[in-house]
Amino acid sequence: MHTLRFGIEIETIGQTRERVADAIRSVVGGYVDHVGQPYCHDPYDVIAADGRRWRVMADASLHAPKHHQAEIVSPILHYADIATLQQVVRAVRRAGSRVDGSCGIHAHVDGARFDVKALRNLVKMVNKQERLIEHALGISEMRRQRYCRGIDQTFLAQVERLRPENLEDLNRAWYGYHNRAPSHYDSTRYHGVNLHNIWFRGTLEYRWFESTLHAGKVKAYVQFVLALSAKAIGARASCSRRRAFNPDTAKYDFRVFLLRLGLIGDEFKTARLHLMANLKGSAAWKGERRDTAAYRAKKGASGAEAR
Repeated sequence: MHTLRFGIEIETIGQTRERVADAIRSVVGGYVDHVGQPYCHDPYDVIAADGRRWRVMADASLHAPKHHQAEIVSPILHYADIATLQQVVRAVRRAGSRVDGSCGIHAHVDGARFDVKALRNLVKMVNKQERLIEHALGISEMRRQRYCRGIDQTFLAQVERLRPENLEDLNRAWYGYHNRAPSHYDSTRYHGVNLHNIWFRGTLEYRWFESTLHAGKVKAYVQFVLALSAKAIGARASCSRRRAFNPDTAKYDFRVFLLRLGLIGDEFKTARLHLMANLKGSAAWKGERRDTAAYRAKKGASGAEAR
């Protein structure tokens, strides 16, 4: 996961694009260029000191006047850039930006690292854990129904039955026909795992995330998609059988999933904390806690009855 390139889009409201761009410049250096075109997006580019371009643009889906719509689009980033990304998020928050329910975060992972087997693995892995992922990430019903729908079951059935061996065959399964010229606004993009972007832009897009200007949560989201991607790329095979969601054991179940993705140890301690925060139960015990006096007393009583 540490070698995967990524990018991120963070939707914000409450501050002008010019102010947001200047906040980004305060972190990455360089200068701000008001591109202005296309008018519908009225973009501002931040040309960083290292030559990479950050863009701030309007997005009509955001519930704010146009002058207070600011979607941040990062350049191609590497794992070592996560610290800079966090500084950018903090600077934008200090500048007065905020988020609401209309705002989301989309994370992109370099599609060049995915062959068709890796994409098949990913689709099946996500389908298996999808209910758990949706609850862990706190995806609103509106976003789940409109902007980040679940794995399409017709597509999954095609993947299972035909086992596409190349991207052309997978393309047919995804679109229902061979789409030689995918367009930006194709309706199939509105899935939590968006394979449309593989053919349109050369990236795999994850659209699950509610927007936030909490730098630790942004880092956790990036680490999660990188770990999930790396697991799919490295796996020999995967299972798509959907796992039932149990709210009583959800925190434990998701912790086990995160550990299996490789999010182990102190490096990912805060990622696990943020990613499990929405779930109930104990992260250490699948059922009732076993390290309490009440549990020991209960077990002692049941043992005495058995004798």
